[in-house]
Amino acid sequence: MNGSRISVEQLKKFEGNDLADLCDATETAILAGGGFGWLKPPPRANLERYWQGVLLVPERKLFVGRLDGTIAGSAQLVRPPRNNEAQAATATITTNFVAPWARGHGLARALTVAVEEEARADGFHFLALDVRASQEAAIKLYESLGFERWGVNPNYALVEGKPVAGYYYSRKLRGPRRRKGQGS
Repeated sequence: MNGSRISVEQLKKFEGNDLADLCDATETAILAGGGFGWLKPPPRANLERYWQGVLLVPERKLFVGRLDGTIAGSAQLVRPPRNNEAQAATATITTNFVAPWARGHGLARALTVAVEEEARADGFHFLALDVRASQEAAIKLYESLGFERWGVNPNYALVEGKPVAGYYYSRKLRGPRRRKGQGS
Protein backbone atom coordinates (compact mmCIF):
# COMPACT_ATOMS: atom_id res chain seq x y z
CA MET A 1 0.00 0.00 0.00
CA ASN A 2 2.30 2.72 -1.19
CA GLY A 3 1.28 6.23 -0.32
CA SER A 4 -0.41 5.31 2.97
CA ARG A 5 -0.02 7.98 5.61
CA ILE A 6 0.66 7.10 9.25
CA SER A 7 0.52 9.37 12.26
CA VAL A 8 0.67 9.01 16.04
CA GLU A 9 -0.89 11.37 18.56
CA GLN A 10 -1.86 11.52 22.19
CA LEU A 11 -5.64 11.33 22.27
CA LYS A 12 -7.25 13.45 24.97
CA LYS A 13 -10.85 13.25 23.77
CA PHE A 14 -12.80 11.31 21.20
CA GLU A 15 -14.00 13.19 18.14
CA GLY A 16 -15.92 12.05 15.08
CA ASN A 17 -15.43 8.32 14.50
CA ASP A 18 -12.47 7.98 16.88
CA LEU A 19 -14.19 5.77 19.46
CA ALA A 20 -15.79 3.51 16.85
CA ASP A 21 -12.50 3.24 14.94
CA LEU A 22 -10.57 2.40 18.11
CA CYS A 23 -13.12 -0.26 19.07
CA ASP A 24 -13.03 -1.72 15.53
CA ALA A 25 -9.22 -1.87 15.62
CA THR A 26 -9.30 -3.42 19.08
CA GLU A 27 -11.75 -6.13 18.01
CA THR A 28 -9.72 -7.11 14.96
CA ALA A 29 -6.49 -7.18 16.98
CA ILE A 30 -8.11 -9.41 19.62
CA LEU A 31 -9.37 -11.80 16.94
CA ALA A 32 -5.83 -11.94 15.50
CA GLY A 33 -4.39 -12.93 18.91
CA GLY A 34 -3.00 -9.58 20.04
CA GLY A 35 -5.68 -8.36 22.38
CA PHE A 36 -3.59 -7.16 25.34
CA GLY A 37 -5.36 -9.53 27.70
CA TRP A 38 -8.61 -10.22 25.91
CA LEU A 39 -8.93 -13.54 24.09
CA LYS A 40 -12.35 -12.78 22.58
CA PRO A 41 -13.77 -9.34 21.86
CA PRO A 42 -16.01 -8.19 24.70
CA PRO A 43 -19.39 -6.64 23.92
CA ARG A 44 -18.99 -3.32 22.08
CA ALA A 45 -20.47 -1.35 24.99
CA ASN A 46 -17.76 -2.77 27.29
CA LEU A 47 -15.03 -1.77 24.84
CA GLU A 48 -16.45 1.72 24.53
CA ARG A 49 -16.59 2.10 28.32
CA TYR A 50 -13.03 0.77 28.63
CA TRP A 51 -11.61 3.31 26.16
CA GLN A 52 -13.69 6.17 27.56
CA GLY A 53 -12.43 5.24 31.03
CA VAL A 54 -8.80 5.30 29.90
CA LEU A 55 -9.15 9.00 29.12
CA LEU A 56 -10.42 9.66 32.66
CA VAL A 57 -7.50 8.05 34.52
CA PRO A 58 -4.89 10.70 35.36
CA GLU A 59 -2.06 8.12 35.43
CA ARG A 60 -2.72 7.07 31.81
CA LYS A 61 -1.94 8.74 28.49
CA LEU A 62 -3.54 7.20 25.42
CA PHE A 63 -1.66 7.29 22.13
CA VAL A 64 -3.32 6.26 18.90
CA GLY A 65 -1.83 5.37 15.57
CA ARG A 66 -3.70 6.35 12.44
CA LEU A 67 -3.44 4.93 8.95
CA ASP A 68 -4.81 7.40 6.41
CA GLY A 69 -6.66 9.19 9.22
CA THR A 70 -8.36 6.11 10.71
CA ILE A 71 -7.34 4.89 14.17
CA ALA A 72 -5.63 1.54 13.63
CA GLY A 73 -3.84 0.94 16.94
CA SER A 74 -2.96 2.24 20.35
CA ALA A 75 -0.49 2.30 23.21
CA GLN A 76 -0.77 3.69 26.71
CA LEU A 77 1.82 5.27 28.94
CA VAL A 78 0.96 4.37 32.53
CA ARG A 79 2.55 6.26 35.40
CA PRO A 80 2.93 4.48 38.75
CA PRO A 81 0.48 5.40 41.50
CA ARG A 82 1.49 8.48 43.47
CA ASN A 83 1.91 6.42 46.63
CA ASN A 84 4.54 4.17 44.98
CA GLU A 85 7.62 6.24 45.71
CA ALA A 86 9.99 3.28 45.28
CA GLN A 87 8.93 2.78 41.65
CA ALA A 88 8.29 6.43 40.78
CA ALA A 89 11.03 6.39 38.13
CA THR A 90 9.40 3.61 36.08
CA ALA A 91 6.50 4.04 33.66
CA THR A 92 4.80 1.20 31.83
CA ILE A 93 3.70 0.81 28.23
CA THR A 94 0.51 -1.21 27.79
CA THR A 95 -2.28 -1.91 25.27
CA ASN A 96 0.23 -1.57 22.44
CA PHE A 97 -1.39 -3.06 19.34
CA VAL A 98 -2.05 -2.46 15.67
CA ALA A 99 -5.04 -3.92 13.83
CA PRO A 100 -4.03 -6.63 11.34
CA TRP A 101 -5.25 -4.60 8.35
CA ALA A 102 -2.83 -1.79 9.24
CA ARG A 103 0.32 -3.80 9.96
CA GLY A 104 3.47 -3.39 7.90
CA HIS A 105 3.41 0.42 7.81
CA GLY A 106 5.53 1.11 10.91
CA LEU A 107 2.66 2.04 13.24
CA ALA A 108 3.71 -0.31 16.06
CA ARG A 109 7.20 1.17 16.05
CA ALA A 110 5.88 4.72 15.85
CA LEU A 111 3.48 4.13 18.77
CA THR A 112 6.20 2.58 20.92
CA VAL A 113 8.66 5.38 20.15
CA ALA A 114 6.02 8.05 20.89
CA VAL A 115 5.31 6.51 24.30
CA GLU A 116 9.03 6.24 25.01
CA GLU A 117 9.58 9.90 24.07
CA GLU A 118 6.69 10.98 26.29
CA ALA A 119 8.02 8.90 29.20
CA ARG A 120 11.43 10.51 28.76
CA ALA A 121 9.86 14.00 28.58
CA ASP A 122 7.88 13.23 31.75
CA GLY A 123 11.16 12.52 33.55
CA PHE A 124 10.96 8.74 33.86
CA HIS A 125 14.19 6.79 34.03
CA PHE A 126 12.81 3.44 32.89
CA LEU A 127 10.02 2.10 30.71
CA ALA A 128 8.63 -1.38 31.41
CA LEU A 129 6.33 -3.71 29.50
CA ASP A 130 5.20 -7.31 29.37
CA VAL A 131 4.12 -9.45 26.42
CA ARG A 132 2.89 -12.96 25.71
CA ALA A 133 5.65 -15.20 24.34
CA SER A 134 3.38 -15.99 21.39
CA GLN A 135 3.49 -12.38 20.15
CA GLU A 136 6.69 -12.80 18.17
CA ALA A 137 6.42 -9.64 16.06
CA ALA A 138 5.97 -7.50 19.18
CA ILE A 139 8.93 -9.18 20.87
CA LYS A 140 11.12 -8.56 17.83
CA LEU A 141 10.04 -4.89 17.77
CA TYR A 142 10.70 -4.31 21.47
CA GLU A 143 14.12 -5.95 21.33
CA SER A 144 15.05 -3.95 18.21
CA LEU A 145 14.21 -0.76 20.15
CA GLY A 146 16.56 -1.68 23.00
CA PHE A 147 14.15 -3.21 25.51
CA GLU A 148 15.90 -5.88 27.56
CA ARG A 149 14.14 -9.04 28.67
CA TRP A 150 14.65 -9.47 32.39
CA GLY A 151 12.17 -12.17 33.28
CA VAL A 152 9.90 -14.96 32.16
CA ASN A 153 6.65 -16.13 33.70
CA PRO A 154 5.89 -19.63 32.38
CA ASN A 155 2.23 -19.24 33.41
CA TYR A 156 1.66 -15.67 32.22
CA ALA A 157 -1.63 -16.39 30.43
CA LEU A 158 -4.06 -19.20 29.82
CA VAL A 159 -5.01 -19.46 26.14
CA GLU A 160 -7.35 -22.21 24.96
CA GLY A 161 -6.77 -23.99 28.26
CA LYS A 162 -2.98 -24.03 27.91
CA PRO A 163 -0.43 -21.91 29.77
CA VAL A 164 1.47 -19.38 27.66
CA ALA A 165 4.70 -17.84 28.89
CA GLY A 166 5.10 -14.11 29.22
CA TYR A 167 8.20 -11.96 28.97
CA TYR A 168 9.03 -8.88 31.02
CA TYR A 169 11.07 -6.08 29.51
CA SER A 170 12.66 -2.84 30.65
CA ARG A 171 14.33 0.03 28.82
CA LYS A 172 16.61 2.57 30.40
CA LEU A 173 15.61 6.09 29.36
CA ARG A 174 18.11 8.21 31.30
CA GLY A 175 21.85 8.08 31.72
CA PRO A 176 24.31 6.24 29.49
CA ARG A 177 22.58 3.74 27.23
CA ARG A 178 23.77 0.19 27.26
CA ARG A 179 24.40 -1.46 23.95
CA LYS A 180 23.12 -4.92 23.25
CA GLY A 181 25.50 -7.42 24.80
CA GLN A 182 26.85 -5.06 27.47
CA GLY A 183 26.47 -5.97 31.11
CA SER A 184 24.90 -3.84 33.83
